[in-house]
Amino acid sequence: MSKGDVKEFFRNSLRRIREFARGAPLEPVRPPRIGLALGGGFARGIAHLGALRVLEAEGIQVDCLSGTSVGGLIAAAYASGASLEAISRRAISTSFRDFARWSLSRFGLASNERMSRYVYEFCGAQCFEDLKLPLSICAADLLSGEPYYFTKGDLGIALRASCAYPGLFQPVEFDGRLLVDGFLVGPVPVEAARTLGAECVIGVYLGMAGPAPRPKHMGEVLWRAFAIMQQQAIQRRDRSADVLLSPDVRDFAWDDFSRTGDLIAAGESAARAAMPRIRELLQPSAAWSARPRSVARPA
Repeated sequence: MSKGDVKEFFRNSLRRIREFARGAPLEPVRPPRIGLALGGGFARGIAHLGALRVLEAEGIQVDCLSGTSVGGLIAAAYASGASLEAISRRAISTSFRDFARWSLSRFGLASNERMSRYVYEFCGAQCFEDLKLPLSICAADLLSGEPYYFTKGDLGIALRASCAYPGLFQPVEFDGRLLVDGFLVGPVPVEAARTLGAECVIGVYLGMAGPAPRPKHMGEVLWRAFAIMQQQAIQRRDRSADVLLSPDVRDFAWDDFSRTGDLIAAGESAARAAMPRIRELLQPSAAWSARPRSVARPA
């Protein structure tokens, strides 16, 4: 515990003792509202399920979620109320053809229009308003260079945009914008979770966890280059997540959907390692209790 934490603890304790001495009712303490921010990584996103499994086993309730690319898909499925077992079964049977088709154009090698149907099959929901938990999905505006957060409307459009990996998938036009994969502006969309009312954000990053195997083709060269860019971006700025999990997924290919069990295990391992820090942050305090209790649903 830092000196600042110790001072805050004693200030809060002294205030509550004075309130008790005056006969004022003591307000109940509560843990902070928890947001989960899930990063992108194609099939590697299955590791998110392992992190969620550990949080559930530890009795930690997630109040809202945000996601980029496949992180958005996993977040949407979880926010819909689907069980982790059901999500895992759907993930292991996934193939490229489920959400994409090759369609060569000047702007990309494939179209992800099929994702709209896939999202409904995966999540059982068609729009944000159908979800049981607040959700924000991050995409990148190719023209302005700014993040674009979906919080309402059609889930299919939101996830198509967030998963439109540059060069592979064609950009998605929406609301006068040209949108691509959110990893360019929000590898782990922490701020999106905070706008939904999260006071403590647990992020899951699926980028580089060390040296990767030598690339075998152009696609892996591009994948590695983008991964380096994300890693440098995260290292340059303060990590805004209160806890950042980094499952070791470097040995998994972008389309390793058949290795669901191994990917889930990687997410579980990272979450267990971070659990002492998570427990420390989630201790109820008067500071949390002084804030509004409601979590705003997407407008």
